[in-house]
Amino acid sequence: MARVPRVKICGITTAQEATLAAEAGADAIGLVFHERSPRHLDPDRAARIIAATPAFVTVVGLFMNPERRQLETLLQILPLELLQFHGRESGAFCRSFGRRYIKAVGMSGNPDMDSIAGEYGDAAALLVDSHAGDRDGGSGETFDWSRWPEVPDRRLILAGGLNPGNVGQAIRELRPWGVDVSSGVESAPGRKDPEKMQQFIQEVHRVRESH
Repeated sequence: MARVPRVKICGITTAQEATLAAEAGADAIGLVFHERSPRHLDPDRAARIIAATPAFVTVVGLFMNPERRQLETLLQILPLELLQFHGRESGAFCRSFGRRYIKAVGMSGNPDMDSIAGEYGDAAALLVDSHAGDRDGGSGETFDWSRWPEVPDRRLILAGGLNPGNVGQAIRELRPWGVDVSSGVESAPGRKDPEKMQQFIQEVHRVRESH
């Protein structure tokens, strides 16, 4: 039986969205702490969202080149289970907070995946995105899937431009460990659409059933 990829709905901005994502079958939700993003949260809003998130749904905090002191302060007040780094953070920086983490790898350049897999060898997964580093995510852009990296024994998460219409094809072609969606299930930037979230997750499960 084919394994169902894990699904993360990123850019959750309200407690209601967190509840709806969980009811739709999401394995994880992402909370964005990058000020340039329309999905950016302050600690109070994030705390309300986390409180509304049911058991067995992982809460992931997304950061992009954060200042150490600010992140340490945030981790003192928010029970984030996973950290996701989208900037130019070093492996040493990512692991220094004592939390499990995901490192995003931008495919807009020509990343050396062997080197990246080595530097972030203790990452829970590598997230392969259309861009990373100094560019904001959540743009809805895809990358050339023929460039999907082969990194033995590493869990890879696919992100960038996914939506209910293309996630099935992506899973069939690439077989990622997980898929990460944000703008592809929104009615407007920062506003998740309940029907699109349901359609996305249903499509993920439909691919397994068709195999």
